[in-house]
Amino acid sequence: MPSSRTGRPPVQRAVRRPPAPRPPRDNALTRAYTRAQRAWDRPLTAYYLIVGGSALITVLGLVMVYSASQITALQMGLTGSYFFRKQLLAAVIGGALLYAASRMPVKLHRGLAYPILAGAVFLMALVQVPGIGMAVNGNQNWISLGGSFQIQPSEFGKLALVLWGADLMARKQDKNLLNQWKHMLVPLVPMAFLLLGLIMLGGDMGTAIILTAILFGLLWLAGAPTRMFVGVLSVAATLGVILIKTSPNRMARLACIGATDPGAGDSCWQAVHGIYALASGGLFGSGLGASVEKWGQLPEAHTDFIFAVTGEELGLAGTLSVLALFAALGYAGIRVAGRTEDPFVRYAAGGVTTWITAQAVINIGAVLGLLPIAGVPLPLFSYGGSALLPTMFAIGLLIAFARDDPAARAALAMRQPRFGRKRGAGGSGSARSARSWNTMRRRASARSSGER
Repeated sequence: MPSSRTGRPPVQRAVRRPPAPRPPRDNALTRAYTRAQRAWDRPLTAYYLIVGGSALITVLGLVMVYSASQITALQMGLTGSYFFRKQLLAAVIGGALLYAASRMPVKLHRGLAYPILAGAVFLMALVQVPGIGMAVNGNQNWISLGGSFQIQPSEFGKLALVLWGADLMARKQDKNLLNQWKHMLVPLVPMAFLLLGLIMLGGDMGTAIILTAILFGLLWLAGAPTRMFVGVLSVAATLGVILIKTSPNRMARLACIGATDPGAGDSCWQAVHGIYALASGGLFGSGLGASVEKWGQLPEAHTDFIFAVTGEELGLAGTLSVLALFAALGYAGIRVAGRTEDPFVRYAAGGVTTWITAQAVINIGAVLGLLPIAGVPLPLFSYGGSALLPTMFAIGLLIAFARDDPAARAALAMRQPRFGRKRGAGGSGSARSARSWNTMRRRASARSSGER
């Protein structure tokens, strides 16, 4: 070893290593995103979205029905709150149906499928009997219950097709029959065509479109091959084109898509004034109750075109809030259908989600001038007890399915009441709650729920 001038051995210098990379700083945005993702993945997320979203849509719908229907009621010689009181009564009855449906076991839901289908078919056939059925706005699809109360049986046909179709497809899946095209189509498609035929006898093509969407949703969930799916869609599209071509009223509605002028004979009056209402709302609207279009300019302001009045009075912020609520409700339904292992729950949840989402898209698309006016109400929002009652029962189905998930059941069971706890037993109570937590966590992990 060479020596230095002083005779001492040279000093061994340590080799410098490159500094270790610093971990990225956990900023506030990242923490907020992580916290939101954890909350989004919780077992009860779908449950809270369904309960909260449907409640907010219904309450906001009641407010807008009261605002949009006052002028119409006064013009008819009624009190200003006439339509609101009827809608409030329907919401109370629908709330009872929602609660009952949310507490029913899945077996009872399946048991109700055939009675609801038989009742819906009977009432829809009864509509065509002279002296019993009533025509409203040119469509023969109502039955008078006495006084000012009427019922539209075709609205209950949507619920019947969802429940009966889900039970049928679940039973066939349990027997491994859905890999054969005849078992996938029969008797689901013939029964759907029977309901569609009864509806089209009354001229209600809007409801027929919703039933067709439910049928396609069930076939999609059942895993129908592309050729079969395209074949059924082609038949339905051909029948739709024939029905539109043979009806001058439907052709006139089709010609009003994107119209900015009422046209000759004011054929596009409703569509154009719906656009006027949305355009005059601005960002935050003219204020609740301050709509101008509802003063006789906009037909059906409290039913089919209530979204236009909402845009005029609450502005872009109000309409986007309604769209966000429907988007959250649709996501929750898809999540329930995708994370269950029960075939009936998957088909029923998917059918209800298809029903509500398709109807909302058709109604809002017509108000925006993107689709022809189909005469369907906005679910949970527009005036109409016949539409509100089966829809709220369907929401109760989604709530029951969201609660039935093993992880959600465990999370609900672990919630302790805040009031009425005994004091002075802190040690034993905390130990008991810890044991209960561990027990429920083991049960939830032992069952396959699909939650992560």
